[in-house]
Amino acid sequence: MAIPYSRTIFLNIPWYSVLIVTGMILAVILAESEQKRKNLPQDCILDATLWAVPCGIIGARLYYVAMRWDVFRGDPLSILRIWEGGLAIYGGVIAGMAAVFLYSRKKKLSCLGLLDCLAPGVLLAQAIGRWGNYFNMEAFGPEIHNPLFQFFPMGVLIPASGGYTWHMATFFYESMWNLAGFILLWAFRKKQKVAGSQLFWYFLWYGSGRFVIEGLREDSLYIGNIRVSQLLSLLLCLAAILWLCWKHAPRDDKRSLVTALMGCLCLWVRCFLLNADGPVAYVYILLWLLAAGSALQLMPGKTRLIIAVVAVAAIDLFAMAAPSLFPGAASFLIRLRSLICCLTLPVYTALVVYSLATKDAAKEPEYAHRKTEE
Repeated sequence: MAIPYSRTIFLNIPWYSVLIVTGMILAVILAESEQKRKNLPQDCILDATLWAVPCGIIGARLYYVAMRWDVFRGDPLSILRIWEGGLAIYGGVIAGMAAVFLYSRKKKLSCLGLLDCLAPGVLLAQAIGRWGNYFNMEAFGPEIHNPLFQFFPMGVLIPASGGYTWHMATFFYESMWNLAGFILLWAFRKKQKVAGSQLFWYFLWYGSGRFVIEGLREDSLYIGNIRVSQLLSLLLCLAAILWLCWKHAPRDDKRSLVTALMGCLCLWVRCFLLNADGPVAYVYILLWLLAAGSALQLMPGKTRLIIAVVAVAAIDLFAMAAPSLFPGAASFLIRLRSLICCLTLPVYTALVVYSLATKDAAKEPEYAHRKTEE
C-alpha cells in the first residue's frame, strides 16, 4: 500500500479521474436529498451542478496553471492533460461557487440555500478525491527519518535517486480530516436554521485543517515565500468566524458579540504562530488566555463548555512546549500538536456560537410574552 500498484484502473483510465467523478456523483446525490428536505424546486441541485462542475474543473486547472506557469510555458497543450494531475481545489471551489451564484440569480433562488445543500457533499468529494494524489504519487510531505513512522498510512514511498524514500502522507491526513468534517456537517445539518451556516462551517473546518496540513507539504503553490493555500485557508476561517458569530449573536446584545469575536479572533491570530517559540510563545499564551477569558464571560454557568475550552487550551499549550520537554518523542509530539492546531479553531468557534445561539433562544420567549401583554 505504500506504493500504488498503478496510476490507471483499466484501459488507461486513471484512478485520479475515477475518484474525482465518484466524489462528484456522491456529492450530488447527498445534495439532492437535502433539496427535498428543504423543499427547494425539483432538479435545482442537478441544474446548479451542471453549471458548477465544468466551471469548477476549469477553475481548478487554471488556478494550478497560473501558479505553475513556469512548468506549462514550454508546452501549452499540456494544460489540457488534467488526467496527469494538477488541479487546485481552491480554484475549483471559487469557480464552482461563482457558477452557483450566477445560477441562483438567474433562477431567483437563495444562493446560500443551494450552497448549504452542496457543502457536506463537497467535503466528502474532497476526501475521496485526495486519494487521486496517492495514485499520482503527489501531495506528500517531508521525508520521514524515524523508522517508527515508516509505514502506510503515516507515510508513502516516493521515487528518489533510483530508489524510494518515505514521506509523510499528507494526502491521507487531509482525506481523513475532510471525512470527519463531512460526518459532522451531515450529522448536524438539521440543527442549522440559518441559511449559509453549512457553507461557513465548511469554510471553517476545511480551512483550519488545510492551513496546518499545507504547511507539511513539499509541493505547495507559492506567491513569493507565501503558501497560497495557507493564506486562503486563513481568510476562509476569518470570514467564517465573523459570519457565524454575527448571525448567531443576540441582536440586542452587542457585548456578547464583541466578546465572542475577540475570543475567536485571538485564536485566528494564533494560527500565524503555529511554530511559535522563544519570546513569541508568550504572545501565543497571551492570546489563548484572552480567548479562554472571553469564553468564561460568554458561558457563565455552562460548566461543561467552560471545562472543554480550558481543556483544549491546556492541551494546545502542552503540545507547544512538549517537544522541548521530551526531545526523545519530539516527532510524535509535533504531529500531535498539528492535530490539536487543526481542531482548536473550529471547536472553540462551535462552543462560542452555541453559547450565542443559546442566549438568543433564551430571550425569545420573554420577548414574545412582552408583545402579548401589549
